[in-house]
Amino acid sequence: MKTTKGRWISTPAADNAARVRYWTRAMESARRLLDDMARYPVAECGEGFESIPDAASDARVEMLYSNTKQAGQFERLFFLRRGLIGDLIAAAKDMNERGWTLKIEDGYRTREMQTAGARRPEVFDGVVKMCRWECGGRTPPVDLVLQRWMVLAANHPCHGTHMIGAAVDVSVFRRDDGSEIWRGAPFPVSSELSPMDSPFVTEKEHENRLAITGILERHGFMHFPGEFWHYNKGDALCQMLTNSGRPGIYGPVHWDRRTNQVEPYADVRSPLTPPDVLKQLIDEAMQRLQDDDSP
Repeated sequence: MKTTKGRWISTPAADNAARVRYWTRAMESARRLLDDMARYPVAECGEGFESIPDAASDARVEMLYSNTKQAGQFERLFFLRRGLIGDLIAAAKDMNERGWTLKIEDGYRTREMQTAGARRPEVFDGVVKMCRWECGGRTPPVDLVLQRWMVLAANHPCHGTHMIGAAVDVSVFRRDDGSEIWRGAPFPVSSELSPMDSPFVTEKEHENRLAITGILERHGFMHFPGEFWHYNKGDALCQMLTNSGRPGIYGPVHWDRRTNQVEPYADVRSPLTPPDVLKQLIDEAMQRLQDDDSP
């Protein structure tokens, strides 16, 4: 390892054990943060949603949007709570002035979207693979997978800032040539590169993360430490991260797109995927990973 401006970053001699230790510490820290979030007070304001693309068009701000389907089957909902739209557009405008274009990878998710996306093999296998790596190649216990999955896929509505309508996943591109402002890994990724302050990216890639975060946080969108692409505002997590002392004004809601009315979840702590289903998903993922490892 070597140190650059107070950070330790990857070198060719970086050992696997150091990466495992970092991954474990980062995931445990994020888990504790989400545990605190579940206990944080929320006073749902009942605010409806607004379209991000429509607002950007009205403001003549250049933005991009993912053209893939959520969980491979749902049209993405590029919507946020109405009170957050102005600040997101202002952040995107600042990026335009810098020569960048903000791309929205994801916005609001329904319960069905969140559940299907978290269970999708491309996502779930990545989490299980990291847990197997963390366990030295052994089959990981269900509790460990659940804890890591909670951080990376939000298995409870109270943790699901996308289900709250308060979060966006983002990438950023240069306006002149369309190249991505590279942050050390693609969106999304489940690895030791996922945390915002991962030491296993280059100094330039870390600077890119900080530059993007600086613009969004200037407009009130806080970064989730466990994922370098995720930003949220107005919910319990944001109030905690900013030490505002105020309750979150947005909680998990069902949204009626026709009427723009929201209905709070009756039980924000019930798992989207219960333990028995999770165990089956782990077994299936381990089988797929074993098949991939076969010569």
